[in-house]
Amino acid sequence: MTDLADALGRVVLAEAGVDADALDVDAHRALIAASARAEVEVRGILQRSVEAARAGGASWAVIGTELGMTRQAAQQRFGGAEAPAGAEERWLGPVTAFDEMGELDAAGRAGWRTVEAGMLAHRMVRTGTRWEHRRVLWRASLAADEADGWQVACRAFPWIYLVRDLGVPAEA
Repeated sequence: MTDLADALGRVVLAEAGVDADALDVDAHRALIAASARAEVEVRGILQRSVEAARAGGASWAVIGTELGMTRQAAQQRFGGAEAPAGAEERWLGPVTAFDEMGELDAAGRAGWRTVEAGMLAHRMVRTGTRWEHRRVLWRASLAADEADGWQVACRAFPWIYLVRDLGVPAEA
């Protein structure tokens, strides 16, 4: 484990372009930014590793054991929504809480809908119709939203992402 941590540390320092012996405020800021980018990449690697394990026949119990969590926790964290067979998929990102709704609006007009949200990214599936996206604070009941035609796309605490098919052909 130490070798992996050392290797990752060296990569982050190189990515930040800082000298580890002379860390001023700007160097610390660069180091934080590089560390955040590394975290996004490592989360993506872990997500793809879990998806590959599932595709290879590993159960959620086996995956949970390897990650030190229950099978339910592993499935909840990594399972996401299953895309229909043959569906076109992509990741939208990086996005933040400040710009993601504008990006989701543009993607929705082109027929993309969120099926999973992760750190700074949304996994999306393309359909032939436009989608509306909505982000709400986590709450127990979504009955009023569901009555208005919204469905839960995914949950990413503290947010719940809702989608609604507008029934209009997607923009080219």
